[in-house]
Amino acid sequence: MTTLLDIRGLTKTYGPITAVDDVSFSVDQGEVLGFIGPNGSGKSTTMKVVTGFLAPTSGSVEVAGRDVTRYPLEIKRRIGYLPEGAPLYGDMTPISLLKFVCKVRRLSNEQTKRGIDYAVEKLHISNVLYQPIETLSKGYKRRVGLAQAIVHEPDLLILDEPTDGLDPNQKHEVRELLKEMSGKKAVIISTHILEEVEAVCSRAIVIAKGKLVADDDPLSMQARSRLHNAVGIRIPSAQAQACIDVLNGVDGVEQVRRSVETAATVELLAIAGDGADILGAVRNAMDEKGVKVEEIFVERGRLEDVFRDLTYAVEGLQQDPDANMEASHA
Repeated sequence: MTTLLDIRGLTKTYGPITAVDDVSFSVDQGEVLGFIGPNGSGKSTTMKVVTGFLAPTSGSVEVAGRDVTRYPLEIKRRIGYLPEGAPLYGDMTPISLLKFVCKVRRLSNEQTKRGIDYAVEKLHISNVLYQPIETLSKGYKRRVGLAQAIVHEPDLLILDEPTDGLDPNQKHEVRELLKEMSGKKAVIISTHILEEVEAVCSRAIVIAKGKLVADDDPLSMQARSRLHNAVGIRIPSAQAQACIDVLNGVDGVEQVRRSVETAATVELLAIAGDGADILGAVRNAMDEKGVKVEEIFVERGRLEDVFRDLTYAVEGLQQDPDANMEASHA
């Protein structure tokens, strides 16, 4: 597998402030990496070093085997970059912007035509090509920003909040595009939206206070959640207490929580000790006691919980164990 990004011991300081602290990781062709962390964690600084906008204080960054500080122009040809907020020239039209980007990147006439046709088709912006960018909706501006990032068919695509401002259909289209492109590229998505990581990424890195604190695939990371293998039960409100009493007597159930309540129903969450598989025991207990449930499901775990556990530990904060307990079993 071809390694398209290799970061070793990257450190970036601003006077006494260390924004990135001895970070190392690599990204191979075909990978979609979710790069996540709290505000001020060092995500954007790391990406700016990779793209050549900032010089590292120490450590090395290589793109396709080339050091970013020694071969800056060659590296920039290999990278597509969508910064946060997608800053664009508002008085330009999308077509004039794309032609300008192709000219700056010194693409041939043939490469320019092929790249623009590809980007316009993939991002569905043909109907706004000749409209001033400043008049476009936030979603269309984001799509134009994505178009300029892929117009030269880069090997490494770095996207900062790529679906910010897009409606659900547009988010789905962009995610499908990223999956399609990832076979030939390495894609890095810097995002606060953990749903994005679950939907698109083959791998996730968590950074906090400049330090890399986790590097795993999303499913393995979900399994670290305290809700991994928890059993959720939707039941009529009138039977909730009886169901709680039954669950509290099941071997392996560490805790029972009310998760979501309406006037008619309650969702209960039976949390397994050490993530054990308790579904069979819960089902048997419900059947033996004659408790009729409307729905029963198993939690995979939640990236949000794991993210908070990891980042709060680094930042010295304490997490409320009852925070965000609304069950999600999509």
